[in-house]
Formats: sequence, structure tokens, C-alpha cells
Amino acid sequence: MSSQEIDDYLGRLDEVKRATLSQLRSDILRSLPNAEEGLSYAVPAFRLSGKLIAGFSAASKHLSYLPHSGTVLSSMAASDLEGYQWSKGALRFPVDRPLPRSLVKKLIAARRAET
Repeated sequence: MSSQEIDDYLGRLDEVKRATLSQLRSDILRSLPNAEEGLSYAVPAFRLSGKLIAGFSAASKHLSYLPHSGTVLSSMAASDLEGYQWSKGALRFPVDRPLPRSLVKKLIAARRAET
């Protein structure tokens, strides 16, 4: 795994998606300064001690935060996820609206509590 893989992934995106996901990457690394960056299943992922903690992906009309857990999103307060579409494996958000840093911190804390 390498940070260059994520740089390459972001480099293939249009400017709006790249900017939004670059902000998410920065927020993830702020919460996980020792994370190993790379790709998992062809999308950016962040590991601690070999365990996937967070990730993200770009689709044609939305972006996704990937908690790499089937229970993180369902354990969040409804107010934290208000206005977002989500399933147990992904939190979708608009291409031009980064996730709030406070929400990213909560998502990572919930995932770390599981590992």
C-alpha cells in the first residue's frame, strides 16, 4: 500500500471530486496520523495495524465514505447522518460538499472502537 496509489486515484477525478476527496483524505489522516494509505478493492483505504479503518470512493453523481464495517453507520446518532443517504457499508455525500470534519472524527472513532 502506498500514498502514491491514492494520489493516482485522485488524479483521475475531475477537479470538484478531487478537491472534496482530498479534504476528506486530509481529515482522515488528521484523525489517523499513523495510518497506512493505499488501495483496497481499487479504492482509497486507510489501515492501522493491518486493519481497514476508513476509505472513500467516487461515483458519477456522488462520493462515498467507507467505514469498512457493517455496523459503524448504524451505530451513529440519527442526527449525525441526517441529510445523507447511507447503507451499512457506505455513506453517500454530494461531490461538492465535503463531510464535516466532526463527522469524520466520529466515524473513525466508532470504527476504532470496534478494532
